[in-house]
Formats: sequence, structure tokens, C-alpha cells
Amino acid sequence: MDALVQFLTDWGYVGMFIAAFLAGSIVPLSSEAVLLALLLPGAGLNPVYCVAAATFGNLLGSLTCYWIGHLGKVEWLEKYFHIKEEKVERMRKYLNGRGCWVAFFSFLPFVGDLISVALGFMRSNLLGVALFMLAGKVVRFTVVALAARGVFSFFM
Repeated sequence: MDALVQFLTDWGYVGMFIAAFLAGSIVPLSSEAVLLALLLPGAGLNPVYCVAAATFGNLLGSLTCYWIGHLGKVEWLEKYFHIKEEKVERMRKYLNGRGCWVAFFSFLPFVGDLISVALGFMRSNLLGVALFMLAGKVVRFTVVALAARGVFSFFM
């Protein structure tokens, strides 16, 4: 895992985008580790561009999960992504009637992918889902970047 994070940080903004895309999809990867490495004082990268690359990469990864759910094949979810039908149904019942605003929480670890898949499975409004996902991801990566800058300035 350390080698992958190092490889992605060597690619700068593109590496951040790729890491965030993979983390936003079903792949278990820490985009925060890559973001923190890119925000180190010696890296010389613009924090705003790092947050933007992380946000849009993660958004596209989550929209990929939405698309997978939109396909509506529970057998595929179980076979290829190891998401049990019971979890999808439970999430579907929970999300039913709550609207696409729940997509804001797609940034959460573990349940974020399930939220995205379930919203796609329910055929929720794509534009609304994308906008709420975008808002959640902007908040997430901005908080991580601000926290990192505070920690780095404390030790520097």
C-alpha cells in the first residue's frame, strides 16, 4: 500500500485524482493519505488544486458506484463487489422517501459506497445525487486539507 501511495504522490494532481477516483469507487484505498502527502510543505503543490483533484476524482468514483447500482443487477453486486443483497435492500428501505440529499453522505467510509449503489439502484435523480455528492466531497477534502495545514504549521 505504501508503494502505491508513493507512486500516486509522484504523479501530483493526476495521482490525487486517480487515488480519489479509486477510493470513491469500490476499491479500498485511502485518498486522504495521498492528499496529506501532497500537502506536505516540501511538496510544493497548491492545496486548492489538490482538493479540487481529490473532490472531482472521488465524485466520479461515487458516480461509478451509482451507475453500478443503476444497472440493477443484485447478482453482480454480490458476485463482483461482495455487497450482499440484504445490505442493498436495507439501504434501499432506509433511503426510500429521503430523496437524493442523502448522497451528501457518500463520502463516509464503508457506507458511502452502499449509499451510492443504493441511490443508483433506486434510480434517484442523477443531477440531484451528483450535486449533493459534490457538496459532501468538497466539505470532506476541505476539512482534511485545513486540518493537515494546521498540523503541519504546528510542527514547522
